[in-house]
Amino acid sequence: MTPLNFFRSLSLLRSLKYRNYRLYFFGQGVSLVGSWMQQVAMAWLVYRLGNSAFLLGVVAFANQVPGFLMPLAGVLLDRADRRRILVVTQTLALFQAATLAVLSFTGAVTVWHVVGLSFFQGLINALDMPGRQSFAAEMAENKEDLGNVIALNSSQFNGARLVGPAIAGVVIAAYGEAVCFLLNALSFAAVIAALLAMRLPPRRKPPQGSVSGVSAQLLEGFSYVKNTPAIRILLLLISWISLLGVPFWILMPVLARDIFSGGPQTLGFLASGIGLGALVGTLALASFRNTRHHGRIIVGAAALFGASLAAFSFVHTLWLALPLAAMAGFGMITHLAAGNTSLQMIVDDGMRGRVMSYYTMSFTISTPFGSLVAGSLAEQIGAPGTIRIGAVCCLLGTLYWARKIIALHTSHPNAR
Repeated sequence: MTPLNFFRSLSLLRSLKYRNYRLYFFGQGVSLVGSWMQQVAMAWLVYRLGNSAFLLGVVAFANQVPGFLMPLAGVLLDRADRRRILVVTQTLALFQAATLAVLSFTGAVTVWHVVGLSFFQGLINALDMPGRQSFAAEMAENKEDLGNVIALNSSQFNGARLVGPAIAGVVIAAYGEAVCFLLNALSFAAVIAALLAMRLPPRRKPPQGSVSGVSAQLLEGFSYVKNTPAIRILLLLISWISLLGVPFWILMPVLARDIFSGGPQTLGFLASGIGLGALVGTLALASFRNTRHHGRIIVGAAALFGASLAAFSFVHTLWLALPLAAMAGFGMITHLAAGNTSLQMIVDDGMRGRVMSYYTMSFTISTPFGSLVAGSLAEQIGAPGTIRIGAVCCLLGTLYWARKIIALHTSHPNAR
């Protein structure tokens, strides 16, 4: 059996039959492992240098607040060659990681260097993240495989979330944070090479809507999201969960050291536990061909995330915390991946870049403000209490929007 026929025979991996997607999948896989290593190393470095949960929130805020530029990025993505944009963003990310490595190796790094470089990475991500989301549609040569492409992308992201932090914990303990930053810089070569090796047909610009001009298209994209209930309500739920639940991630160094009495290896285990659950969730989602039930999956996953976080906040033993972290990861990423698939099926091609910029912004903008609040609150009441409050709010929001999301995403004509 040839590799092509093998991939065709597996429902879970069916999108790997496309050459361009195979290149992207394996190149991005290497890069994502490096990116997760860097995230863990940055969090540990900041907490080691500053000894402050609030500073962890500041770094997260600096990284994610440039997401306000994503609607503008969405207009650009609907106008330009998305592959070329991704080559540029990945090259800039390589430069950012290399700069952080040099500062760390020389011993010159400070918390404020990390804040500044996190902000720079946030500017890159403002274009790169919606670019990767919308580029997925170009790699799915058959639209029936679009959901599988999105779910495999998410499973790849979370496979890296499982592997990268575990490696980072070992590397930090043995060699320090600088080596993680260097390995991340080197890993970007894989995805850049994959993008350049793709053989894509000349891109046909989809119709961009009824207006021209950047300002008019920005307003048109906002109006489209606002006046499409299935999109608007889903983005509201994602924003709510990202504001109040997802910032638990930035408190992991606090929990690793102060609650579980560990070091960087413990932080790596916690992050990998989240990644394991997320990977299982997205692999399960990748096997689904029917998207008609994604509304129920979105709601159920969000509820599981909130419930798992609530239970996690009461645990003070690592071996009990790890399965709960995995359940939280399962709920968090399944919720986002199912939402991504639903949006990609609903949106008109000419609006894809703009809608996916709002999708990406719904969690990248909410999370930094939540991170600041979580960091500040954790200084006052501790990390477990902060996580507990966020978990209850996630459950209440899910209950509020559940019925509308299920009804709208079940009845939409593009749901299959």
